[in-house]
Amino acid sequence: MELGRLEYLQALVTEFQVTDSPEAKEQVLANLANFAYDPKNYEYLRQLQVPDLFLDALAEDSETLVEFAIGGLCNLCLDKTNKDYILEANGVEPIINCLSSSNEETVMSAVTTLMYLTTPQSRQQTTALPVVECMLRFSLSASRRLSNLATVFLEDYCTPLQVEEARNLSKHTAVGIPLPKD
Repeated sequence: MELGRLEYLQALVTEFQVTDSPEAKEQVLANLANFAYDPKNYEYLRQLQVPDLFLDALAEDSETLVEFAIGGLCNLCLDKTNKDYILEANGVEPIINCLSSSNEETVMSAVTTLMYLTTPQSRQQTTALPVVECMLRFSLSASRRLSNLATVFLEDYCTPLQVEEARNLSKHTAVGIPLPKD
């Protein structure tokens, strides 16, 4: 007999929770992130508390787990119920923290997730000054994918005033100013 969708997803969640193998954890989280792409799975994933599992995994030391977790959140937050849940679970801050990852896929997913999570209510958080400053830096990236995505973020999600404020702040940092001599 074939396992039903819910039972299969439950088996994945259970495996993630009980396995001691880092490779198995990564494989299971990658599978869950892929299942989060299909709207047919949203309700089941919520029932199984997978959004929380993804949010918790953002704090993991494994760069691979973080990459799959932010990818899963990115897939889930296209759904309004999931988006609201992530916002109410204080998910914006750990997502913003992913912007400092050295893994470009993690950063790309984090930027995209912030775009998807931006609502009139969450805009103050998703486009906070440090985020806008970060997007200005990304817009100058050698990676075309990242620079293009950051540019879209700045143009479509930030006000010209926010961008100007972040630019001015970046100009006034003490980088390159010699220290006073004794």
